[in-house]
Amino acid sequence: MTKQISETRNVNIRHDLPKEIMNKLPDLYKRMEGWLGFGDGTNGMNGIPYWYSFDEEQAFISASIEPSGLQFLVNNIDEEKWNLWLLRFKKEATEILGFKVGETELGEVSSTIEWITL
Repeated sequence: MTKQISETRNVNIRHDLPKEIMNKLPDLYKRMEGWLGFGDGTNGMNGIPYWYSFDEEQAFISASIEPSGLQFLVNNIDEEKWNLWLLRFKKEATEILGFKVGETELGEVSSTIEWITL
């Protein structure tokens, strides 16, 4: 049995990116396993994307744009499942958003956006 984890992680999707990039986020969110939608204040926090559950007492993933980037809040998720989910998110985000998406804290990307040229 793998362990259940609760943690926060940040990727370099920052609040100061162009609006045309930020507008692609909902489509990216919908591609991910467990997508439920955005919280409405009754189910989850208003405007926050959720996966797996809106209930913070159960296994869930939520995300919010913070000064440090897109921050995931993860609760009671199987560690292996979470790591695979986040890996897929980074891959999908890189393809959809047009720049290398990763975790600055892990050295996957620098603080400068690395745009992909085709």
